[in-house]
Amino acid sequence: MGKIFDDLMESVQQMDEIHRGERQPSREFTVDAMQVKAIRQTTGLSQAKFAKVIDVQLATLRNWEQGRREPTGPAKALLRAIHKDPQHVIQALAD
Repeated sequence: MGKIFDDLMESVQQMDEIHRGERQPSREFTVDAMQVKAIRQTTGLSQAKFAKVIDVQLATLRNWEQGRREPTGPAKALLRAIHKDPQHVIQALAD
C-alpha cells in the first residue's frame, strides 16, 4: 500500500506544479457528471458509501453526478486516481 500512497502523492504534487504553471499537463482530465457517476459505478459502491469513502457530503456527490457542480482541486485528483485504479485506491481509502 505504501507504493500506492507514494504514487498518489506524486500525482498530487505534479497537479500542484501544473496549477502553479511550473509544469504542463501531460493530458487533460475533465470530470463531468457522467464521468463522476461512471467512476463511482466502477467501484460498486452506492452513492452514500462512495461519498463516505472519499469524505464528501452525499449532497455534494449527488450535485456532481447531476451536473449541478463540478469537483475541483483534491476531489478532482482523487476521482482521477479512482478512475485509473479503482480497486486499490478505494481499498487504500477504506483502510
